[in-house]
Amino acid sequence: MWPREELLKSIWHAFTALDVDHRGKVSKSQLKVLSHNLCTVMKIPHDPVALEEHFKDDDRGPLSNQGYMPYLNRFILDKVREDFDVLEFNKMCWTLCYKKNVCTKHLLITDDDAFKVWAIFNFLSEDKYPLLIIIEEIEYFLRKLLETMGSEWSEDKFADYKLQLNTKNCLTAWELIELVGMGYFSKGMNQQTLSLGINEVFQELILDVLKQGYMMKRGHKRKNWTERWFVLRPNSLSYYVCEDLVEKKGNIILDQNCCVESLPDKDGKKCLFIIKCINKSFEISASDKKKKQEWIQAIQTCIQLLRLGLLSPHREARLRRRELRKRQHAEEEDLVEMMKQLTAANEQKQRQLEAMRKKMEEAAAKEAFEENRRKKTQSDLQDRYRLDLEREKMVRQQMEQQVAQKSSELEQYLQRVRELEDMYHRLEEALEDERQTRQDEEAMRKLQSRLLEEESTKRLELEQIHLQQQRALSQTEVEKQELVAERLAKERELHTATLQLERLEEERKGALEQYEEVSRKLERAANKTKTWKDKVAKHEGLVRLIQPGHKGPQTITNWGPASFTDTELEMRKKAWQERKNQGAQAQ
Repeated sequence: MWPREELLKSIWHAFTALDVDHRGKVSKSQLKVLSHNLCTVMKIPHDPVALEEHFKDDDRGPLSNQGYMPYLNRFILDKVREDFDVLEFNKMCWTLCYKKNVCTKHLLITDDDAFKVWAIFNFLSEDKYPLLIIIEEIEYFLRKLLETMGSEWSEDKFADYKLQLNTKNCLTAWELIELVGMGYFSKGMNQQTLSLGINEVFQELILDVLKQGYMMKRGHKRKNWTERWFVLRPNSLSYYVCEDLVEKKGNIILDQNCCVESLPDKDGKKCLFIIKCINKSFEISASDKKKKQEWIQAIQTCIQLLRLGLLSPHREARLRRRELRKRQHAEEEDLVEMMKQLTAANEQKQRQLEAMRKKMEEAAAKEAFEENRRKKTQSDLQDRYRLDLEREKMVRQQMEQQVAQKSSELEQYLQRVRELEDMYHRLEEALEDERQTRQDEEAMRKLQSRLLEEESTKRLELEQIHLQQQRALSQTEVEKQELVAERLAKERELHTATLQLERLEEERKGALEQYEEVSRKLERAANKTKTWKDKVAKHEGLVRLIQPGHKGPQTITNWGPASFTDTELEMRKKAWQERKNQGAQAQ
């Protein structure tokens, strides 16, 4: 909803334009036409009889602005809806008043540029009638205009202009249009540059366009990327086919539940970020990292203002400037009141001195016979009064110094206020960076916890494999000791079987090589934990005939349950022993 004060300013211009005789009154027929036009552009049902009934007791002639105001508030402004076009409303009021007050033929700006300057005037002017814009707001507007055009601000030139204004220190809307159109502060700029600068300031201050530009947007249905012209306002992000704003493709409503986050590059798209709303999420790609950060910061600022329940940034800045001027004015009034009190005290002292001087003269006339004593007394009194005068002069000088000190402190306070505003913006940026860093840190902490869990799981698996290796090594050592005992027994029994002893030695070396090979395989199995189950399955001999199991205890090897029972193992041991004896006898 647009503030009523801003709507009344445009209507005041239209009412003033209808006042041809400058008497402050307008005829009822003209007010009927004005009311009908207002109801049309503001989409309000018009009641032509309401004006006559409202003023049926006042048929003496034209109506004043104060008389028209109750009707305007009751039958028009109280019924205003949010969906009316405020730009069309302003253009209607502008059409009624600009031809009688300004001519753009001798100016560097067009009628459309003059309309935009007029709208900016209504936004920055004081809420007092007749409408005027003070020198501080003029400086704010000119600074923003020159900054938009890429030109430097000249303090000397503006100081000269303030001297030309003398004590007036304010302008009407038409004087501001003439000031901009004459190009006093934009010398060297062509008409197109000036027009573009006025348009950008108009969109920023009047249309609440906080940021605009081309970006790529991902579709919700076909998931394709399309370039759109985005326009950011305090409570919405609209996107159009191109920058002429003719064909609107969609609108992203921002509220206190929305959030904006950065996304990593994917699908060949860079500089991505996402706007999350309650019902939908929108993926957008900026042209570079700088633009991406600027858009994220601007959108986050809008969401933060919505959460705090504040107005748009420019309206908040205007309110802060007005409050600052009120405080300055109050301090100046306090200083003036203090100076008046000091002046009154000084005048009272002077009157007291004058009265005392007259009393001294009367005393001198009455007491002529005591001339010597009176002279001495008079000289003493004069010295005393002289000291009093000197003290009064010193007090006055001290008060003047205090006034000068207060003025310098006021300047320092204003500078401090500007610094605090800059610091506030930097703190907002730092808080946003800290929040993003905390989110990244939380993600890294979750990743580290997951990696630690995986590492502990792997460590447990490796410890189990290491225990299995230890058991295998101890089993191999026992087998080795049995073989050595058997070899010694055979040497004591068969001294003549030297050749078989050598062959047994070779077999023993082969068994050692096999043992080393098995050890190397176990080490490789420890390094390659993903395939250790397959190797264990091979050593266990899983591919065998399925037979009824033996009811006795099952033999366990280094690699798991044995493939043979104890009976089968004894039979194979006897067969191996017989083959070994037959070979010894043959030799």
